[in-house]
Amino acid sequence: MTKIKELPAILADQIAAGEVVERPASVVKELVENAIDAGSTQISITVKEAGLALIQVTDNGQGIIADEVKLAFRRHSTSKLTDRHDLFRIKTLGFRGEALPSIASVAEVVLATAAVDGQGTQVSIRGGKVLEQKMIARPQGTQVQVKALFFNTPARLKYLKSPQTELAVISDIVNRLSLSHPEIAFTFKNNERVLLETAGNRNLRQTISAIYGIKNARQMLEIKNESLDFKVSGFVSLPKLTRATKNYISLLLNGRYIRNYQLTNAVIKGYGSKLMVGRYPIAVIQLELDPVLVDVNVHPTKQEVRISKEDQLSQLITQTIYDRIYQENLIPEALDNLSSNKRQSLDFKQLNNRLNESSQPYQHVLPNTEATVKKTENFAQAVPKADEKEVASNAQPEVYIIKQRNELAQKLNTWDQKYVRITKPKSETLSKSESLSNISEKLSASQMRFPTLNYLGQLHGTYLLAEADNGFYLIDQHAAQERCKYEKFRVTIGNVAAAQQELLVPLVLDYPTSDALLIRANLDKLAAVDIQLEDFGQNSFIVHRHPTWFEAGKEESIIRELIDALLRDGKISITAFREQTAIMMSCKLSIKANHHLDDQQAKALLEQLAKCENPFNCPHGRPTLVHFSNKDLEKMFKRIQDSHRSLKDQ
Repeated sequence: MTKIKELPAILADQIAAGEVVERPASVVKELVENAIDAGSTQISITVKEAGLALIQVTDNGQGIIADEVKLAFRRHSTSKLTDRHDLFRIKTLGFRGEALPSIASVAEVVLATAAVDGQGTQVSIRGGKVLEQKMIARPQGTQVQVKALFFNTPARLKYLKSPQTELAVISDIVNRLSLSHPEIAFTFKNNERVLLETAGNRNLRQTISAIYGIKNARQMLEIKNESLDFKVSGFVSLPKLTRATKNYISLLLNGRYIRNYQLTNAVIKGYGSKLMVGRYPIAVIQLELDPVLVDVNVHPTKQEVRISKEDQLSQLITQTIYDRIYQENLIPEALDNLSSNKRQSLDFKQLNNRLNESSQPYQHVLPNTEATVKKTENFAQAVPKADEKEVASNAQPEVYIIKQRNELAQKLNTWDQKYVRITKPKSETLSKSESLSNISEKLSASQMRFPTLNYLGQLHGTYLLAEADNGFYLIDQHAAQERCKYEKFRVTIGNVAAAQQELLVPLVLDYPTSDALLIRANLDKLAAVDIQLEDFGQNSFIVHRHPTWFEAGKEESIIRELIDALLRDGKISITAFREQTAIMMSCKLSIKANHHLDDQQAKALLEQLAKCENPFNCPHGRPTLVHFSNKDLEKMFKRIQDSHRSLKDQ
């Protein structure tokens, strides 16, 4: 008979490492979170060979005093908790006390730290055993070097992916941490190549631009809202800026990146039908709530959390995003892709000026020095080339450059006001108690965003041509009518009374025991959506009647679909089901391509589209119309031309 015995400390640490240290990215995450908890304002991450050869994290935080350095490598030693009550008010990223000992048990670790400038300590550990500890001179802060990761657990190495994949995971972790803490300047290098550098000036939009690029940062809308328990802020992309996965949605709860299926879906729901099917937005959502309302101690990596009042938080996120996007004119510019290729990129310093919301136009003339001339020449590359006559009219070229710089700064301020500081008029703001289905009453606000179109003709039996004061428009007749019918069906189906219709032949539904038990426990939820089930044997149910709005011949499939949703999600939403029904009906009953309309029909369709709550997209997210501005037309026909000297030639 095998005897029960206590595991050796090193073996216990290696087992714990299997939960905490799964791959090099796990090491980076734990070390950077420790640096953040230490109050750092600058954190540098350096890796070699995707972290297998070296992971080095350097910060300027509080540091560790000499007497506590060895203690930091013992299991469950932490400075974050003092008693059990602290466990329910976690405000730090790390608190378990497992990271450092787990890492040290499967790697070679050198930690150099100083709580006071010049008075530091260095300790070397290999496989959980302390090899050396000595006093050194170093600035305040901590540097941790991790080498030969998994050298004593070779089985872990074979489960790692390619170096490119491991590096991508590390990069993703660093990106999320930098978004969580825009007040910290992050530098991330791989094999001496800088992959990320943030300014650490609390400007979240600027941090987004460092990760996703300045062009994408421009298409992000600032959001802000709060309730009694929650605060929601951050940035979400315009519906035209999407990705094929949900990985670009970052949920940051009290400074911690988390994964949460319900909250992620709440972000997507905020866009309604403005997203293309299978496309997802870029979003950085900052959530602030009392630590008592969240339990972060449910998973070793602390990325999965349990939130009290999660449904209320989801509704707040959805409503906040919907309110912000509702005010935008979402008509895409036909030549937007062409014009975007002509936009000039800026270097990192110019990026700071462009995205800094507090920046002001320069109001002074630079002194006439060689350094000044050099700066103005560099700046000239970021402004449009001037007309030669206008330059000749200025006495000094430097004055013209300053004038151009002022104009550029003014344009950037205008851009900030348009995309950052814009606030919805009170007349458009939705009360928190107002449901999304009632927004159709606010047609006047939608009409203000939609141009008055004058019908011109039809192209290939598919597109309608119309003009307005600001150019001309191409309208997809199928998408336009699909939008009109969808909004009509959504209201019609949603307003159907809870009348019941008797079935000539009752339906009998059979389920396995596990599902039958859950269905019986939730009969009240089914009854709330007018699905009346009665027991008909051990695992069977009988249905005698159904709501009158069910489509004839599809009663059983609809009931089963609703029950499946209940079994899958633990709740049922008749609203969501009716929404899908309205989308399906509007698509099937709308005119298709190569269908010729007479003038009266086309004009009537444009009038109906203008009255829609959201005239910009069909229910599947495709645009209903595109815009050619007057300026676009003039450029196409060479009535106006860009400067013959491109910035590339300067």
